[in-house]
Amino acid sequence: MIATLFNAKHDRLPKILEHASGDKRFKILEAHMKKHQFRQDALIEVLHKAQELFGYLEDDLLLFIACKLKLPASRVYGVATFYHFFTLKPNGRHTCVVCLGTACYVKGAAKILAAVEERTKVKAGETTPDNELSLLTARCIGACGIAPAVVYDGTVTPRQTPETALDHLKGWIGHGD
Repeated sequence: MIATLFNAKHDRLPKILEHASGDKRFKILEAHMKKHQFRQDALIEVLHKAQELFGYLEDDLLLFIACKLKLPASRVYGVATFYHFFTLKPNGRHTCVVCLGTACYVKGAAKILAAVEERTKVKAGETTPDNELSLLTARCIGACGIAPAVVYDGTVTPRQTPETALDHLKGWIGHGD
């Protein structure tokens, strides 16, 4: 992926910049970068804003950011893939984040994740074919006192079991059973 970004940068950059000129999201992103004075050390803040505006960080968007911040594409891609809160693929309409931190894991998070994977037929990090649900994991969400915790569309839910998780997802995965 990094090699693809690096090699394609010089070929695709003019097209990316031309496309960006007509999309107001790119203008908002560029204004955000300007607010940070196009500083390279503002990369994480810029990536957050880009994901907020576009929903995910596609290759062309990463190249645009690399160009504007005068950073190597490999560094931008490296930061975007290192932190779990950035996504390179579009999320589904709903998200389910299973915490796999120590407290959650000890109290059954792996069983919750396995049950959801089996029912949805997708693995962690994937989205259902109908784009209804993205199944994600987190190293720790900081909710150890209510373990095992699952985050449904941004709402932290305490003391989950495989059964309660599947019940919560019923309407999202098209399996009304």
